[in-house]
Amino acid sequence: MFERVEEIAKHYEEVLQSLQEEAVTRDPQLFREKMKEQAELSPIVEMYRAYRTAEKRVSDDALLLESENDEELRKMLKEELRTEKEKLDLLGEKLKILLLPEDPNDQRNVVLEVRGGVGGEEAALFAADLFRMYVRYAERRHWKVEMLECSPSEAGGYSRVSALISGEKVYSCLKFESGIHRVQRIPKTESQGRIHTSAATVAVLPEAEEVDVKIDPNDLRFDVFRASGNGGQCVNTTDSAVRLTHIPTGIVISCQDEKSQLKNRDKALKVLRSRLYDLECRKKQEKEAEERRSLVGTGDRSEKIRTYNFPQSRVTDHRINLNLYQIEEIMNGDLDPLLSALMTAEQAEKLSGSKAD
Repeated sequence: MFERVEEIAKHYEEVLQSLQEEAVTRDPQLFREKMKEQAELSPIVEMYRAYRTAEKRVSDDALLLESENDEELRKMLKEELRTEKEKLDLLGEKLKILLLPEDPNDQRNVVLEVRGGVGGEEAALFAADLFRMYVRYAERRHWKVEMLECSPSEAGGYSRVSALISGEKVYSCLKFESGIHRVQRIPKTESQGRIHTSAATVAVLPEAEEVDVKIDPNDLRFDVFRASGNGGQCVNTTDSAVRLTHIPTGIVISCQDEKSQLKNRDKALKVLRSRLYDLECRKKQEKEAEERRSLVGTGDRSEKIRTYNFPQSRVTDHRINLNLYQIEEIMNGDLDPLLSALMTAEQAEKLSGSKAD
């Protein structure tokens, strides 16, 4: 491990040096690439330096302990040595985590899709609640949210809604959210006060660029129609809504949020590219499924991943058996306690796998 980190540290110094070179500073694209590389390597190098500093303290304390005869001082040195060794072990684990291979999609923006599932109108209302939760989380992270598609229900929910979320490491944060989300609560329409269970499906698709997915124009069929719904930005009075059908896969995408037919067409193509890219990623994952399954689940959208129990103010993530009694904060976009726990679980599984290898 340390040979690899030494090489990274050496390369980091070379990158820093190159940022001072005139040929790099005069080329905006190259300069951005070098700055990005420097930012990616910096945490590893800083952690490695902290590890080496802690390692020297342990060595110095051990030498002092060998040469010290005073029992009181030896007792103090032993305690200090124990503390420094604990710090060293912790830094070593953090360094290993930083060296874990990154998901190639972690830096990408995402297409977020939420659909009402089992439960009729209550499921559509829950889908709207989930979508608002993610929008509020995006606002906390200063990400940009761009509506792509929405199909409002009669009671004000969504049978289907999607958005493009752009920002720093969006997929890295939201990739754990794909799956079935279940809610247990008393619906507004329930006169007897009975608790109902319904569900919504969330899909987090890494945004695909044109270079990632090649689409044959002959495989596409575009239909235009007039946007409809309960009002607001999802509705207009011209034939600007677009329905895109990808003939080979049967994928159908409708976009009607924009007043411009061209803009809706572009948005539909964005969603299609992301869905096709997601299909390719899933095929690859299935080929690797014989190896090791992740602790936080496969990301399969048929998998029940979380339950939101409103009467108990409890949110349960079934993949890591985590219960949080702060449903109001979570529904208002405070997803960090959930996502941090899922990320930690994934890192622990990867570390366990690397040790086994």
